[in-house]
Amino acid sequence: MMTMTEALDYIASSGWQTRTPGLHRITALMDAVGRPQDRLRFIHIAGTNGKGSTAAMLEAILRAAGYRTGFFTSP
Repeated sequence: MMTMTEALDYIASSGWQTRTPGLHRITALMDAVGRPQDRLRFIHIAGTNGKGSTAAMLEAILRAAGYRTGFFTSP
């Protein structure tokens, strides 16, 4: 597993910038640092319009499925 310092050094290196963009690189990086995103227990909804209704609908779906939810919005 790659350390955080090694991951940051890789990101800061210029060698990756000449390659074709795609999800394969970020997937490999996340695998190398232990897939921390799999341990997150929240959903972040971003965008211009519809965040409140999207969050409310998602919370209702998750509650109906038996999940315990919290709901936080910020102006």
